[in-house]
Amino acid sequence: MRLIERRVGLVFALFLAGLALAAVKSVWLGTVRANALSGAATTQQEATITVPARRGAITDRNGEELAVSQPAMSVAATPYLISDPLATARRIAPLLHRDQGDVLADLSKQDTGFVWLARKLAIQDAHRIQALKIEGLDFVEETTRTYPRTFVASQLLGFTGTDNTGLAGLEHQHDADLRGRDGRRLLVKDALGEPIRLDDERRPRQGKTLQLTIDDRIQEETEQVLAEVGARYRPAKGATAIVMDPQDGQLLAVANWPRVDANRVHDAPEWAIQNRAVQTSYEPGSTFKAFTMAAALEDRKVTPDTTFQVPGQILVADRVIREAENETYGTLTASGIIQKSSNIGTVMIGKRLGATRFDHWVRRFGFGKATGVDLPGEQTGIVLPREKYSGSSMGNLPIGQGEAVTPMQMAAAYSAIANGGVLRPPRIVKAIGGQATRTPRGRRVISTRTSSSLRTMLKGVLGPGGTASGAAIDGYALAGKTGTAQKPDPVLGGYSESKYVASFVGFAPAQNPRLLTLVMVDEPQGDIYGGSVAAPAWREIMSFALNYLRIPPK
Repeated sequence: MRLIERRVGLVFALFLAGLALAAVKSVWLGTVRANALSGAATTQQEATITVPARRGAITDRNGEELAVSQPAMSVAATPYLISDPLATARRIAPLLHRDQGDVLADLSKQDTGFVWLARKLAIQDAHRIQALKIEGLDFVEETTRTYPRTFVASQLLGFTGTDNTGLAGLEHQHDADLRGRDGRRLLVKDALGEPIRLDDERRPRQGKTLQLTIDDRIQEETEQVLAEVGARYRPAKGATAIVMDPQDGQLLAVANWPRVDANRVHDAPEWAIQNRAVQTSYEPGSTFKAFTMAAALEDRKVTPDTTFQVPGQILVADRVIREAENETYGTLTASGIIQKSSNIGTVMIGKRLGATRFDHWVRRFGFGKATGVDLPGEQTGIVLPREKYSGSSMGNLPIGQGEAVTPMQMAAAYSAIANGGVLRPPRIVKAIGGQATRTPRGRRVISTRTSSSLRTMLKGVLGPGGTASGAAIDGYALAGKTGTAQKPDPVLGGYSESKYVASFVGFAPAQNPRLLTLVMVDEPQGDIYGGSVAAPAWREIMSFALNYLRIPPK
């Protein structure tokens, strides 16, 4: 009996000890560990979800969408929750558009609690995977950037990364405006982990729409023309064209060849992704002669009717200057020198001007520094400092050799000739978030009188006997200048005998210009001259744009 009583007493004592221990632990958990345990419970029952903001669209001047964001979904997995990795990989790999073996390898990573299976999957494919109700798969709402016009303005627009951050082009330049602000949601779960409430803590704010000055019809036509030029003079290294309104600097097209698929930009070589209009420099050749003439007119060293006896060749220090094709002109007026694109005549005008004043005017027209166009990556070109001129510099600089310009610099400088003498930064962004951007102020670089004289002189280039008579458009008075420039040879020094840049820049109508277009073809094969390579392309682009914009003949 006593043995039984002892046993009952022992059990009762143990029970009291356990009860006391439980009470102590309860007090400890409810006081000392209260905050930590409350946080852990909250972590298990609450989850913060990032709601991605929709990136703003990029449109042309008429609202045509060039870049848009569409709903997408990313698929992730918690590998240790996948009960049958092989069967799961077999079921979802086709919907992920991935190799089954690669998916299985990801699902078999037992050393990690998270792995991405696909980023920004098409929403319909993601929904089909969701319908399989496979434990261990997670789905994250995102957006994907697409370019509806595929090739149109791809180097101009640039591209975004996986996280919707702009990495190149206008996507990068205006990333802060386009990306918006992500939202935040609080997901509350019950004890079994099932969602019971979803609260918006911060709503996403959509990015602003970027409206450009370009016209997608003119842009597409310009790119098509460049593609034809590239095919005709294959293998040309590349080509660029700019169409702009010279009165206010608005860019209507900025085109590059080869074309790049904006939705598959990573398939293109890096050099093709460049926006050559602002990121490459070239020696302009004879298109630069207009600025030598502008300087001489402004400094009153010549008038359009000043007569020159132009010899067959001219010696400048140790350099012999000849005409293209060894042509001999004899007597030419200053206007005739521009019309015939006389090398010797232009050098004679440059010598009248003098090296110091020539250098002044080159810089006054904006060469050697950025134009200020609202595009990323703009280069400044190369202008030789005055103190580094050699004895022969005035034999090559006035005719566009020995200095390098970007296509955008050349288009901006010719716009100053076209619009009455005001140089202003070109611009491509028309409005941000519906708010119009400011038209940049220009600065006068030449007088209206000099501008008018130059326009008249440049008309002769497209007339009978001019170097670009084939670029004429019926009914329109046109003005422009051809350029054919040898490229420097970086290996042997001097200039290459086989690599050239052919260019043409001009505007219409000649005395009240509404449109200006520049075409530059880098290393054309089979023909090298600006008048036969670039001028016909210029004519096609201008013919389309003049008709499309309903600019009447004058």
